[in-house]
Amino acid sequence: MKLLEELVSIPSPSGNTNEVITYVENFFKQINVDTMRNRKGGLIATIAGEDNQNHRMLTAHVDTLGAIVKEIKPSGRLKLDLIGGFRYNSIEGEYCQIETSAGIIYTGTILMHQTSVHVYKDAGKAERNQDNMEVRIDELVHNADDVRALGIEVGDFVSFDPRVQITQSGFIKSRHLDDKASVAILLQLIKQVKNESIVLPYTTHFLISNNEEIGYGGNSNIPSETVEYLAVDMGAMGDGQSTDEYTVSICVKDASGPYHYELRKRLIQLAKDNDIGYKLDIYPFYGSDASAAIRSGHDIVHGLIGPGIDSSHAFERTHEKSIENTAKLLYHYLQSEMVL
Repeated sequence: MKLLEELVSIPSPSGNTNEVITYVENFFKQINVDTMRNRKGGLIATIAGEDNQNHRMLTAHVDTLGAIVKEIKPSGRLKLDLIGGFRYNSIEGEYCQIETSAGIIYTGTILMHQTSVHVYKDAGKAERNQDNMEVRIDELVHNADDVRALGIEVGDFVSFDPRVQITQSGFIKSRHLDDKASVAILLQLIKQVKNESIVLPYTTHFLISNNEEIGYGGNSNIPSETVEYLAVDMGAMGDGQSTDEYTVSICVKDASGPYHYELRKRLIQLAKDNDIGYKLDIYPFYGSDASAAIRSGHDIVHGLIGPGIDSSHAFERTHEKSIENTAKLLYHYLQSEMVL
């Protein structure tokens, strides 16, 4: 949970992830795990196994939703273009930071232009969209020239305050639990494998991808020896869903189609054999790094699991029980036989 708190506190919208990748890289160095960066800026860690002819790959992504400066308005406020699949209403009133190309950080608040009810009669009815939402910068600016004098320009990245809290009842609520909850699980799991000197049955790669939210984080750098490819991402909750905040969610199908049937059955059996709480679910408007890998032509057995996340791509929350059950399933999966 502490590791997750640290991860969500590092801004990393898709396209600007070097800081968080460096954090993960240093984590691996401390536990003596070899890594390499790919040209996309993602990170691949590898642990040799008894079988080096057939490999496994697990992936989780550190990139998050965010925004980019689209326009500097004459008023000195900023118009945004969104990064990732979410809605403007989910960031209304959010504190944010703007990072210039020179690395200078400024803070601000994302607001409706028509926020004041004392001025705008229909403030509550106005559409939350690109034209009406803007960033109010916490600096003495009156116009676009003042903003540019700060070094802010079109193309600068905007990240959202995670507002992370861990409650005494075991909940963690924060932005960007998608997918930093799963990254934290993988990092802790790899540390456990090293500390317990566990010999994995197959050489296993761990891809910390950095472009999943825009659709292509995990569809390259997959070694040809890879047989099984498991994405560890969030389980989506809502009406008609079985996923909850206390179990591991095993995805049967998402917008890309069904996941590999035999791998799904193997994950279910591992959960049953080891008394791990799980739910089966379909995510109707969802795609993962595993589905991106399949679409790009890789001949792999693909699966998707993850902790259940409430209010995904908005005000996210999960419970330590869901994180624990996901970690347990992965622990046993890493040491299991392949389905093929």
